[in-house]
Amino acid sequence: MSPPPPQPLTNLLSQPLNLPSFPDLFLTALSVCFLFSTASSSKSTHRLTATKCPFLSFPLNPRRFLKIPVMSHSSPSPNPNNVNNLLLHRPPRRHAFASPQSLSDWLKPRLPSDSFASWGVKPGTKNVHNLWLELSEGETSLADSTPPVRTVQVVTVRVIGKDGSVLIESRQELSDGNVRMRGRPLSEKMKPGEDPECAAVRAVKEELGSVIGGGFDDVVRIDPNSYEMKVEERNSDSYPGLPGCYVLHTLNATVEGLPEGEFCTFEGDEYGDFDEKKFADQALSVKKHYWTWVSSVDSIKP
Repeated sequence: MSPPPPQPLTNLLSQPLNLPSFPDLFLTALSVCFLFSTASSSKSTHRLTATKCPFLSFPLNPRRFLKIPVMSHSSPSPNPNNVNNLLLHRPPRRHAFASPQSLSDWLKPRLPSDSFASWGVKPGTKNVHNLWLELSEGETSLADSTPPVRTVQVVTVRVIGKDGSVLIESRQELSDGNVRMRGRPLSEKMKPGEDPECAAVRAVKEELGSVIGGGFDDVVRIDPNSYEMKVEERNSDSYPGLPGCYVLHTLNATVEGLPEGEFCTFEGDEYGDFDEKKFADQALSVKKHYWTWVSSVDSIKP
């Protein structure tokens, strides 16, 4: 069978071309542009995350790292999916010092000389032995910067009275006889790995235990729904010239058996369980706590 004869060119030109319509071409072009822009945006976002997220590398400037969390906001409970909360629970860089003297040698060139010289001398301040004990027990960490930044996790317990008043520590008497003014609710540095509720119970036991009496576990009730957390940056009252980053965990509690008026409590040996007794004996400790009830927390120091 012979092939069909070739058609004249004029016949081919007269046949309609099966080209896509203009709307189809427009949609196709738009899709291609979208794919390219998405890929470019993804690469840009990845680069931004890799360079800005402090999780991927510890920043060279610790003070910039400490300012990343929103200082003026508080949250009802820690959210592990929140980057700010993860940053708060990331332990800063730590240093191991063999003795208070080695810590002192490290601090001197990094702090104003007049401020450092006032530690343990100015009434109400602590000395370098106290800071060394805090570092040794994991209650405090120091960032390697000039000046160093002291980071500490603190539990604040708002003890609520029968009439809604709040218990405030008005002042403390130290082992050297000096008095340190406070004007804030019961507060205590947290231990490594300690959750806020356990720290709150321990704080009440240590600072109010001398007036509570027996059956301690039955008289302290922590309200877990009252939990708040915030971060504050301020200079330390205990260690002049040393900037501090305070991660504050606040809880409400009721404590049975407390006096209704002003009262005083005695604290045991603060460093009694510490192995390095020769260093602990040179640190300043709190001997007495003075308490009062206030009707409003508006003017209370955090």
